Amino acid sequence: MKTKQIVLASRPNGIPTLNDFRSENIELNDLKKGEVLLKGLYYSVDPYMRGRMNEGKSYVPQFELDQPIEGGVLATVVESKSDLFKTGDTVLGALPWSEQMITSEKGLQKIESTVESLTYYLGILGMTGLTAYFGLMQIGKPKAGETVVVSGAAGAVGIVVGQLAKIQGARVIGIAGSDEKVKMLKEEFGYDEVVNYKTNTNMKSTIAKLCPNGVDVYFDNVGGSISDAVIENLNFHSRIALCGQISLYNSTEIPMGPRIQPMLLTRSVLMQGFIINNFQKDFPEGIAHLSKWVNEGKLKFTETIVEGFDQLPTALLGLFKGENNGKMIVKR
Repeated sequence: MKTKQIVLASRPNGIPTLNDFRSENIELNDLKKGEVLLKGLYYSVDPYMRGRMNEGKSYVPQFELDQPIEGGVLATVVESKSDLFKTGDTVLGALPWSEQMITSEKGLQKIESTVESLTYYLGILGMTGLTAYFGLMQIGKPKAGETVVVSGAAGAVGIVVGQLAKIQGARVIGIAGSDEKVKMLKEEFGYDEVVNYKTNTNMKSTIAKLCPNGVDVYFDNVGGSISDAVIENLNFHSRIALCGQISLYNSTEIPMGPRIQPMLLTRSVLMQGFIINNFQKDFPEGIAHLSKWVNEGKLKFTETIVEGFDQLPTALLGLFKGENNGKMIVKR
C-alpha cells in the first residue's frame, strides 16, 4: 500500500521556507502483531516543532533529515493486529506527517469524545490545555485580585491561560499582534485588557498604565523585547512561567537584551521554565479540571483549521507570521 508523507528536506537557517520540506510517496509494510494501520484525520501544528528542525540536543529528539516530521495526530484505525484497538477506533498519538501510517499500539490513546469537537483533544483537552493549566497553576499560582499578563495571548496556549486566570479571580492582560486578536480576546475570552504590540510604540509604559498595581504573574510565550517590557513592571514575589520564546526561534545568532537578573534578585521573582512532560504523572488531574470547565461553559476555545494534508508545511510557517487564532490544525 502506498501513502504520502512529508519529510524534513533541509535544516533551516533562520526562518524556515517551504524548500525545507519535501513530499514523497512510500510503500507501507505489512502489519505485525501489536501494530495498527492508521489514517490521519487531524494534525497538530505547534511552535516547538521549529526547534526540532535544528541540530543539537534538546528536551525532545530533533527531527532527522529525510525522515517525516512528527507531531500530535488524531487518526482512525483502518486495520488492527492489536488487542487494544479495533477497526474504527479513533486514537491520538505522536505520529508522523503521513496520510496513512503503521505504528505500534504503544503510546496510542483511544479517544471517546464527550465534548463538542474531536479536535479539542489536540488543543484544550490535549497538550495545549495541559501546558496552560500546569504552567499557570503550578508555577504562576494566581490568586484572586492579582494581575496576570500573558504574551502570545491569542495563541492556543494563551487563550486558555487567560480564561484559567479569570476562573481564579485574577485580572488578566493580554499581548497580541493585531486589532482583530485584541477584539477577540476581550469579547470572546474575557481578557480585561489587550495590547497590540505591533502598533504600540512603548510597551513598558503601556504595561505600567494597564497594570497600575504591577504584574504578579507573567505567562511568557514570546520572549524578546515584549518580555523585557513586562519584566520591568513585575511586583515583589511575582512569578514567571516560561513556556515559549517564539520571537527568538528563528534567530540566527543569540540576541542581546537587558540583563534581567538584578530585577529578579531585588524583587524576589521566581522564573521557572517548563515542558509539559514535567507534569506527566498529574495529567489525569489536569484533564479532569479542564473537561469540567469546558462542559460547564467556563472554558472556550478557538481553532484555525487548514484543509489539506499538503498544507502542513504552510500551516507551520504560518505560526511565525501570526496567521492563527488559537490552535493551528490541519485537516487531512
